[in-house]
Amino acid sequence: MRLANVANLGVKELRSLSRDPVMLIFIVYAFTVAIYSAAAAIPETLNNASIGIIDEDRSTLSNRIVGAFYPPYFNAPKLITRAEMDAGLDDGSITFAIDIPPNFQRDVLAGKVPDIQLNVDATRVSQAFTGAGNIQTIVTTEVTAFARRYRSETVLPVDLALRMRFNPTANKSWFGAVVEVINQVTLLSIVLAGAALIREREHGTIEHLLVMPVTPAEIMVSKIWSMALVVLVADAASLAFVVQGLLGVPIQGSISLFLLGAAFNLFATTSLGIFLATMARSMPQFALLTILIIMPLEILSGGTTPRESMPVFVQDVMLAAPTTHFVSLAQAILFRGAGLSVVWPQFLALIGIGGALFTVAMLRFRKAIGEMV
Repeated sequence: MRLANVANLGVKELRSLSRDPVMLIFIVYAFTVAIYSAAAAIPETLNNASIGIIDEDRSTLSNRIVGAFYPPYFNAPKLITRAEMDAGLDDGSITFAIDIPPNFQRDVLAGKVPDIQLNVDATRVSQAFTGAGNIQTIVTTEVTAFARRYRSETVLPVDLALRMRFNPTANKSWFGAVVEVINQVTLLSIVLAGAALIREREHGTIEHLLVMPVTPAEIMVSKIWSMALVVLVADAASLAFVVQGLLGVPIQGSISLFLLGAAFNLFATTSLGIFLATMARSMPQFALLTILIIMPLEILSGGTTPRESMPVFVQDVMLAAPTTHFVSLAQAILFRGAGLSVVWPQFLALIGIGGALFTVAMLRFRKAIGEMV
């Protein structure tokens, strides 16, 4: 393998990418808008949930219940009718609807146990489960305080001293931004590497390369380093300007160490992209294959859901995926400030998996090149 050929072919790939406006827009979008959107709209908790209240009692107690719902968890409640409740739940303008029956305050003061109906639009799964429990707590607290004529604080037998490390305010955007950066690194590296090979085939330039004094190994390595470089630069810029700048997420560890881990991960994922491109005959087929690979890599690697909550079989299988180890080292470095002495096992795993994927992709690429001759 001649390094001059690898360098020149890699520069050719960068020039070809620079002439593809759609792909350039996709790269910019993935490392800016996509990351900001994922960080700002990760709905694990209630956030400005819409709520409507049918107040058929019009009493002091019902007014206290209406006034107990306020931002940021709920929008200001809307006083609605039954017909408006049904229409609001149907068109999605209302997520929660509370129906306070007539004579509700009188029944409470009489020692009875009246019912309040809560209707939930359960198609909004992220808010439906959490919101129903919160509403029940809020209504129970207001009714209890009204019946006792004073608001008491619950005295627990044990005082829990809670200390939250690495994210003291439990800001969900901190977690969402970093995880989305990790996901975009995986997605873009596979797509760019595979698209570089598919583009050669569709434009007919792969035949030009075959008559030049270059080897299949030089062609493949040039595509890997050039596309990995693009993703790595975009990753560093996104961390600096979007994650730390726009979103204000504090990075605890060394960004240089994280980028080194990202480079090893890119070695594996770009090889995987080349392998998928040799299996596909066109760009649409490559896109379908990418979807089948990307979804398990992102969902089961520990970024979206903790690996400990998955079946043991899935945990063992996903150890063969490079993203599992990349997510682990990225979270350790960026969230907890870990050094090389902590994450070296993940580095070794990425090197081993990357070498295996590179070998398989190279064998498949040589076979595909041979079929073209």
